[in-house]
Amino acid sequence: MLHSSRRPLSKRTVRPRVVGVPVSLNGDLKNQFVETTVGFDTVCKVNSQLISNVCLDAISAGKYYYFVRLMGRKASHVALECALQSHPNMLIMGEEVALSKLTLMEVINKICDGVQARAELGKHHGVLLIPEGLIESIPEMYALIQEISILHNNNVPVTEIPTQVSPWAAALFQFLPPFIRRELLLHQESDNSAQLSQIDTEQLLAHLVEAEMIKRTKEGRYKGKKFSSVCHFFGYQARGSLPSNFDCDYAYVLGHISLHMIAAGLTGYMATVANLKDPVHKWRCAAAPLTAMMSVRRHLRGPGAIPIGKPAIHPSPIDLKGKAYELLREKASSFLLDDFYRTPGGIQFEGPGSDAKPITLTIEDQDYMGDIEMLKLYLDKVKTIVKPGCSRDTLKAAISSMISVTHVLTVMSHPLNAELPLYHFN
Repeated sequence: MLHSSRRPLSKRTVRPRVVGVPVSLNGDLKNQFVETTVGFDTVCKVNSQLISNVCLDAISAGKYYYFVRLMGRKASHVALECALQSHPNMLIMGEEVALSKLTLMEVINKICDGVQARAELGKHHGVLLIPEGLIESIPEMYALIQEISILHNNNVPVTEIPTQVSPWAAALFQFLPPFIRRELLLHQESDNSAQLSQIDTEQLLAHLVEAEMIKRTKEGRYKGKKFSSVCHFFGYQARGSLPSNFDCDYAYVLGHISLHMIAAGLTGYMATVANLKDPVHKWRCAAAPLTAMMSVRRHLRGPGAIPIGKPAIHPSPIDLKGKAYELLREKASSFLLDDFYRTPGGIQFEGPGSDAKPITLTIEDQDYMGDIEMLKLYLDKVKTIVKPGCSRDTLKAAISSMISVTHVLTVMSHPLNAELPLYHFN
């Protein structure tokens, strides 16, 4: 925690050192320097065990759909990892919904189509995963939450908020079930964000899916058994677990790096480890500047306001072009129609499976520093080829290529990516 005082820290005789360590249960601190965070592996393994238990209960009872909400405010990393570990029938990711700009009813119809497809195979059970931030990924729900947030900031009494939102927001608010209305009106978090953990999105989806399936039944479009659901929120169960072997090793190494950073007099840096999917003896330790991870996202604070923003390390969403997401897409049809449930079991601390790492980590190509070394290798090769005595054609080709590369990199470079040194520790 940063020290708070009336006197600026920079004026004190003792110079403070501020270093960062990537710790986040949601796994949303990911960038070119940070491959994953401490705690993510443990949370996903515990939740995957719970989800697999639910899957077995679903196929045993054969008559319930389980709606399971997982942690993940701005990103669906936990939901994606748990889906790859436990193989539920459906996963609704916030990033997919936001990219496609799906409305609430389009999300509901997507789920209902899956339920109907399974019913045609004689299956009236299933498991659906959603991240807790899904509700903010739905455009009209996000706009409603923003209007409520502005009224909260203006100290409008909770009882008067429903009457002061815009007409379309009021119509949407009245459409929602009473329990969701109450939860949307809860006071905000300390950072003025909605209390997503207190909004029962899984119950909202289950409620609307049931209504839609009843409608389809009356219209003759659905002839299966009555839709029944059971809802769960796995938001806190994993926090009290003993950490996995991977998280223990990772945290130990990061602590060691932090000690070296402080001893070297560094401040404003984050401890990082590359090659995490490899054995520990192949891990590469470094210290990366926090400014290299920052960006500015401009947003409005109200109608007619000037866009504002400040440098920050923002949550990293799921890469919808990444290998982990592509793997899920390849298996989505099989997961939906086949009960291809996987039971990983509890966290193992010795023996087979004890050193298992997150699937999303092992299949992604994230060796950023390795790529830097490869770039240096090719630059050195260019120096050995293009030197006094080489042909004019070779020289012209090199100059033309370098001009093109320099132009592209200049356009891609962000002004906030300051040229601070990257420290390596052996």
